[in-house]
Amino acid sequence: MSYTVLARKWRPRRFEELVGQQHVVKALVNSLAAERMHHAYLFAGTRGVGKTTLARILAKALNCVDGVVSEPCGVCEACVAIDEGRFVDLIEVDAASRTKVDDTRELLDNVQYAPTSGRFKIYLIDEVHMLSNHSFNALLKTLEEPPPHVKFLFATTEPQKLPVTVLSRCLQFNLKRLTLKQLQEQLQKITVEEGIKAEPAGLAALAKGADGSMRDALSLLDQAVAFGGGEVSGESVDAMLGTIDRGYVIRLLEGLAAGDGSALLSEVAAFDEYAPDYATVLDDLMGELQRLAVIQLVGYDETREEHEGLQELAAAMPAEDVQLYYQIALQGRRDLEMSRDARSSFEMTLLRMLAFRPVADDSAGTDRAAGQRSSNPQTVAKTAPRAAPARAPDESALATRASGPEPDTIISVQPITGNWEALLNAADIHGAARQLAEHCTIKEQSGNRIALVLTADCAHLNTKQVKGTLETALGEHLGRPLKLEIAAGEPPVATPAQIREAGEDLRMRKAREAIEQDPNVKAVQAAFDAVVEEDSIRPMEE
Repeated sequence: MSYTVLARKWRPRRFEELVGQQHVVKALVNSLAAERMHHAYLFAGTRGVGKTTLARILAKALNCVDGVVSEPCGVCEACVAIDEGRFVDLIEVDAASRTKVDDTRELLDNVQYAPTSGRFKIYLIDEVHMLSNHSFNALLKTLEEPPPHVKFLFATTEPQKLPVTVLSRCLQFNLKRLTLKQLQEQLQKITVEEGIKAEPAGLAALAKGADGSMRDALSLLDQAVAFGGGEVSGESVDAMLGTIDRGYVIRLLEGLAAGDGSALLSEVAAFDEYAPDYATVLDDLMGELQRLAVIQLVGYDETREEHEGLQELAAAMPAEDVQLYYQIALQGRRDLEMSRDARSSFEMTLLRMLAFRPVADDSAGTDRAAGQRSSNPQTVAKTAPRAAPARAPDESALATRASGPEPDTIISVQPITGNWEALLNAADIHGAARQLAEHCTIKEQSGNRIALVLTADCAHLNTKQVKGTLETALGEHLGRPLKLEIAAGEPPVATPAQIREAGEDLRMRKAREAIEQDPNVKAVQAAFDAVVEEDSIRPMEE
């Protein structure tokens, strides 16, 4: 009993059956309807997205007995013959096996002859980039001025390898990788039609494993049906693909957030029993880190399923740690291929994340040397806060404060009306939250409510997620819950960012004056008629 694999059985035979390539279909359908057809088409895209399939459907539309139509009938003799691969006027060539110039010349010997039974003689060359340079040269003249009854259809995964002389003679269409949703919906449709019992989790895993290719998705579906005994479940697909449950990855992130190396190694030992593909595990880990970064900087989106379970982690893990972990995981993914023991290399990547976590300033009361956070909300500082100035200081005053800030500390049981920058340093605030805070000043405080004024040009920094991170960090440092209210406007006093900029401007002016007054510089200018490039002057680090 013969069996037709799903990838061949469900290959589209009409334009309307194609998935995810509507931008190409629309252009071809409109051209066919207006009978404005080019003589050479190039379909480019990754494997399994429909390049050859699209070329065959176009060949049917050109040779259908109903005439040049925007949608082939699929039942006439020409359409059936093309579907079955026996249409004499459709010459399909695999360029990977016929790369020599003699093969190309032999192929073009019959170009001048009229088609045998069809309307057009069509040359479909797959993986055309594999042709040799001499083969391309032999093809160029015919490609530029072909007979009116000849059409060339090229398919390639690497269009950049084609000579520009060939590209300029073709109408090029770039096919897109299919999205996870498109793949999953098509797999769901096929399993229903085929009577295959399939779980959504299993189909989602297959769609992810296909990496944008419909053909790969259908091949994996065939394999999953065989592996699962006629059913497709999430557990069986994970076992087949060597992937692990998302819960393991989330627990790895929780271990990283807690700085618990033992928990990380225990989790690796737990999922190692399933013989996972550690490269895939690292890919999954990077995917979750990317989602964490999105939540931290843009906000949590309840409508996106992939954000589920990450909200607490996003609040617990500093943004700079997330960025560092992603880079370490990316480097570990590259190193994995050179390692003899995938598990050891994976564990080393996790331990590297802990070993190279950013070390906080000692004045923040944080111990990160052991890879763990410590926070004591009952800690009370020793000195009283300094009163805020009544008006914004001038540039010289700002520069003075920037060059030598007083080491003030904030008392956590009194209203916060003192040095805002000192409070930020003491609370060890970093990343996007620190950037937001440095462009703010305190306007007023009532109980646990603090009103901040944010400079108008930095209003884009005030996102819900970043504000929440700042609120949490200040509350933990001061030992009580806080409610921040941030409004854009004109700060009543200079912000820490303005103070720092003023200090830098003063240092720059002093450096420029020192260069201009230097006798050696003046002597060189006089001797060689030289000019000092002001943009090249940099103040010395103190």
